[in-house]
Amino acid sequence: SLFSIFRIENCKNLLISLLCFGHIVLGQIRYSIPEELKKGSLIGNVAQDLGLDLKRLRVGRARIVTGESVQYTELNSDKGILVVSERIDREQLCGDVTPCSFKNPMELHHITIEILDVNDNAPTFQQKDMKLTIGESASPGARFILATADDPDVGVNGLHDYILSPNDNFVLKQHSNADGSTYAEMVLQKPLDREEHPRLSLKLIAIDGGNPQKSGTVNIEITVLDVNDNAPVFNQSVYRATVSENSAKGTYITYVNATDADSGSNGLIYYSLSNMQGQLARLFSIDQSTGLITLLERLDYEKEKKYEIRIEATDQGALTDSSKVIVDVTDENDNEPVISVTSFTSPVSEDSPVGTTVGIINVKDLDSGANGQVICSLDQNIPFKIKSNVRNYYTLLTDAFLDRESVSEYNITVVATDSGLRPLSSKRTFHLKVSDVNDNAPMFTQSLYNSYIAENNSPGQSIVTVRATDSDSNQNARISYILEDSDVTGIPLSAYVSVNAESGLIQAALSFDYEQIKQLQFVVKAQDGGSPPLSSNVTVNIFIQDQNDNAPQILYPVQISISPVAEMVPRSADVGYLVTKVVAVDVDSGQNAWLSYKLQKVTDRALFEVGLQNGEIRTIRQVTDKDAVKQRLTVVVEDNGQPSRSATVNVNVAVADSFPEVLSEFTDFTHEKEFNDNLTFYLVLALTVVSFLFITCLVVIISVKIYRWRQSRILYHSNLPVIPYYPPRYADTLGTGTLQHVYNYEVCRTTDSRKSDCKFSRPGSQNVLIMDPSSTGTMQRMQSEKTILDEPDSPSEVCYISVIIIFYYNYFVRLSEFQRTELCGTLLIGVSLL
Repeated sequence: SLFSIFRIENCKNLLISLLCFGHIVLGQIRYSIPEELKKGSLIGNVAQDLGLDLKRLRVGRARIVTGESVQYTELNSDKGILVVSERIDREQLCGDVTPCSFKNPMELHHITIEILDVNDNAPTFQQKDMKLTIGESASPGARFILATADDPDVGVNGLHDYILSPNDNFVLKQHSNADGSTYAEMVLQKPLDREEHPRLSLKLIAIDGGNPQKSGTVNIEITVLDVNDNAPVFNQSVYRATVSENSAKGTYITYVNATDADSGSNGLIYYSLSNMQGQLARLFSIDQSTGLITLLERLDYEKEKKYEIRIEATDQGALTDSSKVIVDVTDENDNEPVISVTSFTSPVSEDSPVGTTVGIINVKDLDSGANGQVICSLDQNIPFKIKSNVRNYYTLLTDAFLDRESVSEYNITVVATDSGLRPLSSKRTFHLKVSDVNDNAPMFTQSLYNSYIAENNSPGQSIVTVRATDSDSNQNARISYILEDSDVTGIPLSAYVSVNAESGLIQAALSFDYEQIKQLQFVVKAQDGGSPPLSSNVTVNIFIQDQNDNAPQILYPVQISISPVAEMVPRSADVGYLVTKVVAVDVDSGQNAWLSYKLQKVTDRALFEVGLQNGEIRTIRQVTDKDAVKQRLTVVVEDNGQPSRSATVNVNVAVADSFPEVLSEFTDFTHEKEFNDNLTFYLVLALTVVSFLFITCLVVIISVKIYRWRQSRILYHSNLPVIPYYPPRYADTLGTGTLQHVYNYEVCRTTDSRKSDCKFSRPGSQNVLIMDPSSTGTMQRMQSEKTILDEPDSPSEVCYISVIIIFYYNYFVRLSEFQRTELCGTLLIGVSLL
């Protein structure tokens, strides 16, 4: 910073300091200007005379700062010129001290501005009339002190001469005091004659040396008395006395003594203070009889260090003599140091380097000598120091690195102590704030956030709130929460959750499905508002909790609506015979997926039971001939959720040993289905190919059977149907009657979601009997118990083949268009493989 400081020292020198910290350049200039210049008058071009760059003055914000109440000059930093800012009265500033000048003791650019006097004051007398009484016996050469004129101007413009109006008796003589002032005496040249001139009227004119010349006048009225021809005479022409400032009223100073050679009343002398000006008459008094001089008021060394008092001794005949008393005032330590602020910067950035200037202070002590020598210090253990490069000016600096997060404010107390015998001190406290910089990143209150949310939640549901704190302040501590970009199974994270930038509240963006996603792990960033911003991350785990929102799904037995599905149980089955197994799954997890199986409805509850945990349907007693062929079981599969969900499946069981018996009993389970007239071209083509494939297969099978018919006759001598039926992958092992049960299924789907799907088992694992009502009449014609292999050329073979063809045709047309399309596609693939 660039500063200028005014200071008045001892009311004599007005000092201007142009201070530029950080650049030390020696330079000194001097200007002389007349007093009473108008505001804005040019004093001098500081930038040009000191060789300073105008840019430096502007950037440094050069200005004039005065320690006094009036600022007389002003620095125009844009032009680099020094101009007058207030009326300058030399007499007011410097009194009778000359030369009167501004000086710069502070910074290394010394500018001295000398104030030149103009003749703006005329000599003046304190009194308009002066009365003298002079005896006629006064001898030539008698001296009479006249009134002294006062002219505040100095030099040529000051008091220059006294002129006495022309007369025959008196001439004028002038004398100079030690301080340079002049006074006039009127000397009797020709004896007075009271009878001729009892009164004389003269004029004393005081003129200065200005141009134009100015003057002041006092009237002298002289009364001539009768004879008293000896005037008093002082025993010393100059008296000296010393008095301490702050001395009490009435303190003895000194006494004067004069003698008169006359006797009687003409020898009586009276002492008086002659022509006391200004405050002297209020400060001192003299006993007119004894000549003892005493103090009327306390003196102040800082205002005046020396007084000159003129004493007159007058006798009864009005004869006088004069002498001078010089009173020297000694200093006492009665003034505390005064601390004034030149500049002070607050707040200070916490990243300020060590040695940063915080403020500049000026310390004054009006006392002199050791009493005026001041030492400044800080009375606290704080990261600041104070030092002085120039007398009476101190710089407050940082002494360590600041940390706003540790201490945000300082109260800096500066103590100024003088060096007097009884030292006086003063204090001044500066309140300094430390401004924040973004040097702290946000910190999360937890290193990891784990939260749980139940599936099927409402979008927008609150999940968890992350919190971060920042020890900085204001904008640097304003935290925003941001989701780090990432994908979850190829979908942007923002599609799942959102975070409130202000509060850190994490909300669900959609309804979660535990069966699709079980856990979300992502990163949330907390970023402050600093420049540049600082941030930190935290990992958030959201665990999806399963709800019992899925009912069990029956995988086996497959429910086909167009025809009944039956499991065959021979009448010879023992207790515990495995009829079939209900297979179900639940896509939920935990106890929501624990399944239990129960029989809800059953034709004969004493014949079958279902395993509670495994879904196996077994016989619980020996099958008898009295048991109905047609058995229908309804099995309920229920999960363990709260509330629980369930699914039911109907299981048709045929208790029979022959195939025709099964057909005749299960015809009532089927229902007519409307023929689909909108059979497409590819369906017709598929039927043609299937028929051709079927006939070809029959031819191949018959050929093979003819070759092996004799070996296989033994297997068909029983009363079983000519075409044996085996449950899918059921085998009688070890003759126990318990059958192993292996199941499989295949689901085929197409992209046409508007049509139903087709569930069918592979040909190698066919485990159901599929009946169709249209085959009833045909099946009634199957009376022969001979096998087709026994009589390959019999009409029953053709009939049997026809029945099979009709059966497949009726089954095929009862399928939906979607099912037929899928089946045809599968058959075509099979044909291609063949």
